[in-house]
Amino acid sequence: MKLSIGIVGLPNVGKSTLFNAITNLNVDASNYPFATITPNIGVVAVPDMRLEQLKNIINPQKTTPAICQFIDIAGLVKGASKGEGLGNQFLANIREVSAICHIVRCFNDKGITHVYNNVDPQRDVEIINMELIISDLDLVNKKISRVHSKALSGDKISVKFNNIYAKIKNHLLQNKLLKDLELSSAEKDLIKLDNFLTIKPTLYVANIDENDLTNPTANLHYQKLKAFVSKKDIVLPISIRFEQQLSTLPLVEKSKIIKELNLNESGLDKLITKSYKLLNLSSFFTFGKDEVKAWTFVNGMKAPDCGGLIHSDIKKGFIRVEVMNANDLIELKSENEVKNKGLLRIEGKDYIVKDGDVCYYRFNV
Repeated sequence: MKLSIGIVGLPNVGKSTLFNAITNLNVDASNYPFATITPNIGVVAVPDMRLEQLKNIINPQKTTPAICQFIDIAGLVKGASKGEGLGNQFLANIREVSAICHIVRCFNDKGITHVYNNVDPQRDVEIINMELIISDLDLVNKKISRVHSKALSGDKISVKFNNIYAKIKNHLLQNKLLKDLELSSAEKDLIKLDNFLTIKPTLYVANIDENDLTNPTANLHYQKLKAFVSKKDIVLPISIRFEQQLSTLPLVEKSKIIKELNLNESGLDKLITKSYKLLNLSSFFTFGKDEVKAWTFVNGMKAPDCGGLIHSDIKKGFIRVEVMNANDLIELKSENEVKNKGLLRIEGKDYIVKDGDVCYYRFNV
């Protein structure tokens, strides 16, 4: 399962600097069949100390983290959805991402020109949101044109689609984001492949000055941004310039600086872990001499479906799964000790996989 995040924002808000930081941390993507790397795509490991600790127990030939893919597009401006600066073309590039990371400038620096001459987070967010809304309106109008005639002829499926598209269009015409539109489960299922931009979960990055890192609430722009955006979204204060500098340092030196600033983790690590939370994702592990690997799954998935993330044959021929907790294995330092303590469980097809599960699948095809 791929975690992908599209980065949007006005010009000169820190998008390129953030992407440079991501690129400095690029993992080797050759093992991932879906990760075709182009100049505007960065792939980074999902931070998880448990993976490193599991590796130290068994010393496998290979250790593979879960990954997060960031897709960067050029800075948007007013009119992007109508083609200003090829904006609509860039917006099309992020229609299939899992979530949107919206970078908002929350720092004052006369040396870096703001495209609208002054820093105003609310105005900046409204401009980008309006471009996303107009882009979604363009998409829904195309969808309506494809189903409308069939709906008029009485085709039941087309009638369902026509009704939900009309509901979506009316909402967008009120300059509202689709994430704020009440939809039934059946309606969500109908449009889940349409990839409307304004329905995607959004994480706002308040790009603050590094002097505000230890006390971001003192930044009035950050406060204004938090007060304005939807309570459903996450607002994360990050000094992107600091992150870019941090990303160039060796791991030991980077850890030392983070500790000196009394920070628990880097801003980029926070961005990934918060994205996991926003999308209701967790990780389970497979553990063996050949490879220790983290797998991303949606909370609530059952054992056969998680097995299918590894290989479709596991889901088809699922028999059972043997489960240990990663923390138990890390503490006891051996699979045999986990078994001796009675901490190994045998679970069936209705088992709901938990974050931190170490899974051994038994299947027959």
